[in-house]
Amino acid sequence: MARHAGPSSGAPEGPDNDAAAGPPEGDAVRLEARVFGMVQGVGFRFWTMGKAEELGLGGEVTNLGDGSVAVVAEGPEPQVRALLDWLNSRNTPGRVERVEDSLSVAQGNFRGFRAR
Repeated sequence: MARHAGPSSGAPEGPDNDAAAGPPEGDAVRLEARVFGMVQGVGFRFWTMGKAEELGLGGEVTNLGDGSVAVVAEGPEPQVRALLDWLNSRNTPGRVERVEDSLSVAQGNFRGFRAR
């Protein structure tokens, strides 16, 4: 069962795909992810918020009406990628079936991380 899908997971790197490669390493980035599976009612938002705070990220995590969870996180690229790796790991509460994600340049809209 796949646990990750999205632009940053399968796009080949190369001269024809530079725009899809995301922001340059070391800059502040924005992760927008949607997590599917059994991720509501299991503490997923609480643990995601804790992991993001541990990594020093700003953003928010929100339950969506279709049973998925939306995650927006901003900060240094290595820490944002660490959160994405965690979202795709077996260490999350519940059961993550897949994560759709995209990385872009951070917008600087967040102070701290919150669950909504």
